[in-house]
Amino acid sequence: MITKEQLVDMFAQIRDNTDWDLDGPMVWGYFFTDVSPEKLRETAPLLEAKGYRVIDVFLADKEEVGDPDLWWLHVEKEEVHTPDSLDARNSELYAFAQERQLGAYDGMDVGPLVE
Repeated sequence: MITKEQLVDMFAQIRDNTDWDLDGPMVWGYFFTDVSPEKLRETAPLLEAKGYRVIDVFLADKEEVGDPDLWWLHVEKEEVHTPDSLDARNSELYAFAQERQLGAYDGMDVGPLVE
């Protein structure tokens, strides 16, 4: 699980290494994994109903040829976050993944709004 301390560090690194305005809306990407692409595709509309934009369901690259397939669901939402609010969002998404019996909620990424 991603800790609040890790989020505090992430925000500090972004502020130190970019000119992004983290106090304004950003594009936050959230990622879920499962061995079943169908399960992820069935989950996507539930996240859309919560205001997320579905980006893709895709097959992860394999480290070894014989590794089992692992699928990713990538969704995005334009939001303003602090470490506290992002920690709360992550808790919500960990619980959502567990309720849906997905392999995992795997975390997030962030980028500036594209104008």
